[in-house]
Amino acid sequence: MSAPEIRPTTEADLPAITAIYEHAVRHGTATFELEPPDLTEMTRRYRALMDGGYPYFVAHLDGRVAGYAYAGAYRPRPAYRFTVENSIYLDPSFHRRGIGLILLQKLLVACEARGFRQMIAVIGDSANAGSIGVHTRCGFKMIGTHPNVGLKFGRWLDTVMMQRELGEGGSTVPTK
Repeated sequence: MSAPEIRPTTEADLPAITAIYEHAVRHGTATFELEPPDLTEMTRRYRALMDGGYPYFVAHLDGRVAGYAYAGAYRPRPAYRFTVENSIYLDPSFHRRGIGLILLQKLLVACEARGFRQMIAVIGDSANAGSIGVHTRCGFKMIGTHPNVGLKFGRWLDTVMMQRELGEGGSTVPTK
């Protein structure tokens, strides 16, 4: 397998991203959305992340978008401004090929460069061994599980919380 090209997302990537996310919503438990957002909504979300100065990447392989990853605000209140939450989604035909790991590594570097200090992963479904494994390989630590907080496909689902320090983490207080 050739290595994917990881590059910043453009609006031209959004139809492929929308299709990848639609599949995740309809068939997976990584997201707790029940109805997939359309291209207009995905474009709005993308622009909000770009306006906020957050990183958003696509993995391009075999002539198409194989997956994407971005970081966004963990919570809206200003005290959380140094903490981000990550999201990673792959086209199902590209699962288990290391692309999620490459995307997450790129995202970590970009978030550190932007001065963020903590990254939180909120992983849908405690049975999502792939996502838990990728985050563990990138240095995330398990910080807890919220049991039975989502109802999808007629069953209760957990969320797994993982966290990784970025840069100096909590060892110093930023001046801004």
